This record gives sequence, C-alpha cells and structure tokens, in this order.
Amino acid sequence: MITVPARRVKQFGVEFYQAGLSAKDIDRLVKFEVLGYSGGPKNEPAKKSRMSARSRVNWDILERRIGESETAYQRPVIRRKIDELVTYYRECKDAATLPAIPGAVIITSEKRFTFTPVAGHHDLGLLQIPEEHGVLRVLDGQHRLLALHGLSQQGENMNIEVPAVLFDSLDARQIVELFVTINAKHTRLNPSHIISLAGRKLYPDPNQALAHDVIRSLNEDDTSPLHGEIKMLGTGRGRVSQAPLAEEIVEFLETVEKLGSGGRIQEIRQNAKRFFLNYVKALSTTFPAAWAGRKYSIKTGAALRAFIRTAPDVMARARELKRDPFDLHAIREAIRPWGERLRDRRFETEGEWKLKLTGGTRGTVEVLTRELREALR
Repeated sequence: MITVPARRVKQFGVEFYQAGLSAKDIDRLVKFEVLGYSGGPKNEPAKKSRMSARSRVNWDILERRIGESETAYQRPVIRRKIDELVTYYRECKDAATLPAIPGAVIITSEKRFTFTPVAGHHDLGLLQIPEEHGVLRVLDGQHRLLALHGLSQQGENMNIEVPAVLFDSLDARQIVELFVTINAKHTRLNPSHIISLAGRKLYPDPNQALAHDVIRSLNEDDTSPLHGEIKMLGTGRGRVSQAPLAEEIVEFLETVEKLGSGGRIQEIRQNAKRFFLNYVKALSTTFPAAWAGRKYSIKTGAALRAFIRTAPDVMARARELKRDPFDLHAIREAIRPWGERLRDRRFETEGEWKLKLTGGTRGTVEVLTRELREALR
C-alpha cells in the first residue's frame, strides 16, 4: 500500500478524495491507455531551435507505456501537446517561480482505497492506495502525466507533487459520463468522439454496453419516435437523460439472465435494438395525441422508465398471442389495451400525471408501471 495525506469529499452521495501524488507514484501506479492509439510519424524531423531540442521526447520509450484497449475512452495522444508540456515543465523547474501542474488531475480506480481519519477530523486523514502497477486510470490530465512520465524516463528528476482527485467508487457508466462531461463541455474534444462509439468500447459490462447501443439507436435512427430526444452521455439537445434509461435496460437484461435460459437471453440480446425501436414506435401510435402534444409527459424519463420496466410483460403478452415478440405489429397488438384503458389523457401534464406526481419521480415510475401491468391482464 502507498499511504498519502488526503481530504475526503462527498457530493450528491458520491465520495472521492483530494491528495498529492509524487512523480514516482505516478510512474508506479498509473495506467496510460487510449482508444485506437496511433502514434505520429516515427521519424519526425528535429527542429533547429534550441528550445525544440530541449523539449524533444523519447517517443519510442513513451509509446511503449501507452496501451490500447477497447474499454478505453481517451482520445489518441497529441504529440505536440506533450512536447509543449515537457518544455513548460523544464522552464518551471529552471525558473523555480511557477508550478508545473497547479491544477488537479482526475484519476479513477477499480480497487477500493482505505481512508483513515485523523482524530477530530472526519474528512481529513490518510489514504491507502494498493501498490499495483496500473491500478489507477486517468480520467482527466493524461497528457500532463504522460509529459511528466516522459521526463522521468529520460532520467530527469522533477521532484514535484501532483494534485489529484481520486475516485474509487464510480461504475463504468459514471466514469464515461464524467469523462464526456469534462471533455465535451470544457475542452475542444468533439462530443461525437464518445457518442459515436459502440457501447462495447465504452463499457466492460455487456449489459451496460448493449443498453448504450439500444439508447443510441433510439436517439439516432431516423424512424425512431425518440429521434434526437435523448441527451447522450450528458451532451446534445435531447430532453431525456440517457443514464436512467440505461439503468432500466440493464436491470431488464439482468432479470432475463437470472430467470431465463441461456437461449432466451441470447435471443433478446440479438433483437434488443429491434424490440425497443418497435416498442417505441408502437407507443407513439397507441398514444398519438400524447406523443405529438406539448402538454403531455409521455416522453419524460419517468414515463419511459415505466415502459422499459414493463417490456418483459409486453413480450410475454405477444407470445401469448402467438406472435413474434420483437415484431412491430405484434407489440402494437400486445399493448392495444393501454390505448383502450389508459388513453392519452393519462399522460396530460396538468391532469392525472400531475395528481400522481406526489411520490416524486420514483413514485411516478412505480405507479405507472403498476397501471401498465394491470392493463395488460
């Protein structure tokens, strides 16, 4: 274990730590990786200026430290940026009047840390980090740390402490969403760099990956009644957040895995995009006024979550009718009772919907789910 002084911070139920890591700690603990890394030209001509000669990086050594992974989310390394950082670090060291890395880097870990508060301070204490190579991954600041690593590999002792924000409790979805929020909104990273990636490249868990791909399909397919309505990974003009929908789809897939056979979950995995696209199309025609009207809440996160929770019941009803549960016409026939019993006015924002909002969003989802299930019986 490596032990460092730290401050524990809690925001909206998420705990993280603020600490300082030495350059040696960075070298030992941090894993550098990119998605589809391809280095620049191997034989870049050396510039003639004295400053360029000083800032040159040994790319053969540095590139061996940078791994590729389908689960990585970092963009390819920008050589010019690292060269500039190396030059700046050396200038700071020579002048001794400016800090080289004054801003905190953001780091995640799949391994949990141990935090021991000091007497009288519940939020100040000692943080123990497992001493394993690659236990830490960079969420923000990879170029800064790669430049520091490049200098250390050339034998230059920078002897600096890097301020860091460390997370050890985020799951894959939270990490990706935080990465996109930081980079797409506050740097020049094009949001499409992440949004256009397949789920399998973003999430190690197959259910999370499939959920991402299903929601992306609903948002991008021109024939989808939800086209452009979903805010993917915190970016875009959509009004519905991706995260709660993904949680419901993941729970749906996990439930099928637990209760069904291997063949059933494989069938659903292969047809998930088709099913949910047809399901939403069927909903838009079953509740046409609500879907097209502005004074309805049918396209809110709460309503969509309830519809996702009811997906197994819709599939079961389609099978009872001896139809293909993934087919548009079969789904439309299965949910026909909703149009007859609930009708569009169930989703009027100022009507029944508002009256049943007393339990909050969670209560609304549960109430609507129960009504939908009862209407199918």
